[in-house]
Amino acid sequence: MSPLSPQDERALAATLFNGTWDLMERAGRTAADDDTMLHMAHASRYHWGNVGTAANLARGEWLCSRVYTVLGRAEPAGAHARRVLGLCRENGLADLDLAFAYEALARAAAVAGDAAEARRCVEQAQAVPVAEQEDREQLARDLATVL
Repeated sequence: MSPLSPQDERALAATLFNGTWDLMERAGRTAADDDTMLHMAHASRYHWGNVGTAANLARGEWLCSRVYTVLGRAEPAGAHARRVLGLCRENGLADLDLAFAYEALARAAAVAGDAAEARRCVEQAQAVPVAEQEDREQLARDLATVL
């Protein structure tokens, strides 16, 4: 049980999530930055596990998967990506969350050197109906960087 109030824990989870992105996008990231990025992603997921919705959990798992792909670590990236897909299926999450579950699987497959599986997962992501135009555009931009 966390000593934080739910409001503070949600804020911390979001801050850690956003800080992870800042590190992923940092030019000249160091090995120490990579370690911090990985720990921040897991910490964000941990805190969302205490106070978040199913969507928060799926997005936290997605972030862990993404960090592992940035670090070139296919096995944990795939494990977290499969967890994203499982959370989507278990909780009826669709739209962008489901599309990004397949994006995570595609990215993990690409890091593992399995281009055919990566292409298959990209196609699955593209087939998910995404309601918002801005979300569809973001998905397309992200999918274009997988292969």
